[in-house]
Parts: sequence; C-alpha cells; structure tokens
Amino acid sequence: MSLLDDLADVGRAPGGGYARHGFDRAETEMREWFREQAGRRGLDVETDRNGNLWAWWGAPGPDALVTGSHLDSVPGGGAFDGPLGVVSALAAVSRLQDNGFRPARPFAVVVFAEEEGGRFGVPCLGSRLLTGALDPDRARALRDPDGTTLAEAAASAGVDPRHFGRDDIALGRIGTFVELHVEQGRALDVPVGVGSTVLEHGRWRFSFTGQGNHAGTTILRDRRDPMLPAAETVLAARKIASTMDVRATVGRLVPHPGGTNVIPSTVDLWLDARGNSREVVAELTEAAQRAAAAEGCAVTVIEESYGGTVTFDTALRDRLTGLLNAPELPTGAGHDAAILAAHAPTAMLYVRNPTGISHAPEEFAEDADVEEGVVALTRVLEALST
Repeated sequence: MSLLDDLADVGRAPGGGYARHGFDRAETEMREWFREQAGRRGLDVETDRNGNLWAWWGAPGPDALVTGSHLDSVPGGGAFDGPLGVVSALAAVSRLQDNGFRPARPFAVVVFAEEEGGRFGVPCLGSRLLTGALDPDRARALRDPDGTTLAEAAASAGVDPRHFGRDDIALGRIGTFVELHVEQGRALDVPVGVGSTVLEHGRWRFSFTGQGNHAGTTILRDRRDPMLPAAETVLAARKIASTMDVRATVGRLVPHPGGTNVIPSTVDLWLDARGNSREVVAELTEAAQRAAAAEGCAVTVIEESYGGTVTFDTALRDRLTGLLNAPELPTGAGHDAAILAAHAPTAMLYVRNPTGISHAPEEFAEDADVEEGVVALTRVLEALST
C-alpha cells in the first residue's frame, strides 16, 4: 500500500479518478517511478523496441519468469487497475530478496505500454506490438483526440517509433507470465482468485457523415444530421446485445465540429463488445446503415481491435489454484496476459474488489486483500522460479 501511496497524486483527473495515458506526462512520471523503485531492488531496467519496460533480477535470458502489468489508466480510472499488479510484483521481489531467495531461472518485472488504449484507442498496444498482433505502421499512425500520433508521443518520451514491431528477442525470453490484477467485477468471495478465461473482445468505430449546417436556420426536413443515426445506433447496440448475452458499450461519441449551435457534419462513436462481438457488430451495422439512409447520411464501420476468447494455460492454472487453494475466475476484462497467452504459458491472479466497480474512481481493494495478493504472488513466483 505504501507503493500505491507513492502514486496517489500522479495524474489525478479534474473530474475524479486518474488520467494516465500512454507516453503522456503522468504515465511518463509513473514509468520513472518504476525505474527508481526497480533500481532500489537491484533490478536492471531496459526499454524494448515498443516502449515496454523490463526490470531484470539478474541477467536476461530464455525461459524467464515474468510478472507485472501496466501503469496507464482509462479516462477517470481508479487507483488499482494496472498499478496494483506492478507494485505487487515489486513488493513480492522485496519479500523474496529479504528471505534470501534467488531465482534459478531468469526473472523480470514488466510494465506494458498503453494497455487501456485510453489515448490512442487500441488496447494492449505494448503487448500487441511485442507479439506482432498489431501492424507497426498502423500503430505509428494512431492519433489521440488532440491529433498527436503515437509515433510523435513515443518519440517525445524517448522511444524511437521506427523500431515498433514484433520483438522476437523479448518475446522469446518469456517462459512463463503471471499477471496480478484487481478484480473488475464482484465475483470473488475470498481475497484472491486465479484467472480461467477472458471473453472475446473487440472495438469498432462507427463514423456517420451528414451535412454540417446552422442550428437556427435549417428546417428539420432539410437536415442531414448524423447525430440522429448515431443516437439510434447507441440504442440499437443495447437492444441487440441483450438478445445475444453480449456486453456492448458505447463509451465515447464525438461530433464534429462540436458546436452547440451547429448541426454536426460527422459523428464518430466507438463500440466495445465482448462475447460473440462480431455477431453483434454485423447486426448493428445493418441497423446503423438503415438509420443513416433514413436521414440522408452515410456510415462506415472500422474494426480497431479484436481478440478471440482466451483460455489460460490449464496446467499452470491448475498448479496455481492448488498452490493457493483459490477459486477460478472468468472475466470480460482484457489484459496483456490474454495477448501473451498465445505465445507462452500465462496465468492471472485477481485481488477481490468489494465494490464491484472498475474503470471508475470507486474501484477499490481492502488493505488486507492487497496484502493477501502480495503473499499469493510471492508464493507463486517462488514456486515457479525454482
């Protein structure tokens, strides 16, 4: 908790919670904090070609045991999502060192870049680039709401975007990856659980184009207002998803030019869908096209990211549940561990969240449960590194 307290004032958002986004000032400050804390523990920190930080306990090498998470947040996010996994990893290393333990295999704590996608729209950017799941040219061209490209933001933070792309050296070192994370629902009735699966997850951008015009002089029958089909699409997403047992959310909608007295010329909205998401998007696209045509507008749909259902390594999962006597927990939340699962045995530990709220300031974990999470992670790392 003292490590979390170090970060309590970094990147506070004006409306509550935190705004810590990939390569911005707050996230850069968090990364520098991580470097300093790793150095205190005798860990050597290196930055890979995609901006991920690796703190090595001993020499880097193959078949490494890796743990960690991310430090960025969603807009208005909570204090635990991401940082809890990083500070718990550092605390676990301290406990192992205090006990005189030394790993028998290479060992690293990792901080992945831009896991939330809160700035550039694509989640798990660092791990997707690392594994080759994201085209580096596309990544470099991603823009934040202010028009800054990922290439520009990375360069300003000292990461050369020309080197973005699959990193076979870093990827090839990972023998086992374990990520600790705060629970993002309210399914645990004990302090710690072990991850079993991650739901299929995708993000799509619906772009509606109409005719910008004067709000006071344009009579209704002469309007081609893209806000109307956009609004109908938001409502249709909830209706369609409810018939398919899918979690569908429109959390961002941006009209252009955005004036109160201006009929927008374009409206972009982003759909987050989890579980049978492509089926929902296919039906929703048809609904959006009908609504756009009725208003004399057009719509295009772009898939910005997608990941199928992930089942974590069963042998590793069973070993952890036996070691910790902990329940298994499926989740609809995405994680870097889910991206790495196709490349190395991967597991997740969850720390109980009594509020059941995440991606919001009310996200919470009790001190005692945070302690239990560190104890569990320490036991796991000791068992896996011998």
